[in-house]
Amino acid sequence: MSTATNPTITHNTAKNRFETTIDGHTGYISYVDNGDKLIYDHTIVPSQLGGQGVGSALVKHALEYAQAEHKKVVPQCSFVAHYIDKHDEYSALVAS
Repeated sequence: MSTATNPTITHNTAKNRFETTIDGHTGYISYVDNGDKLIYDHTIVPSQLGGQGVGSALVKHALEYAQAEHKKVVPQCSFVAHYIDKHDEYSALVAS
């Protein structure tokens, strides 16, 4: 069962996004696959799930996916850029 403190995140390849649904509300981070780069363009968390770490969990999952796939990241979404700024371990993923 997915909870805000421990969300189950799935990769929805049809919609190019990582998502989680908690209590009927779906949050997600969407991307554009540009070959060797993933452009993370939107992080959407419904207000009902806000402030519970859901957005951070989605971004962390998306960054770990990029790392596992040996892809660079273009953080177009300000939430993703801010997360990377706060977590140095992901800074090497950012495309130059």
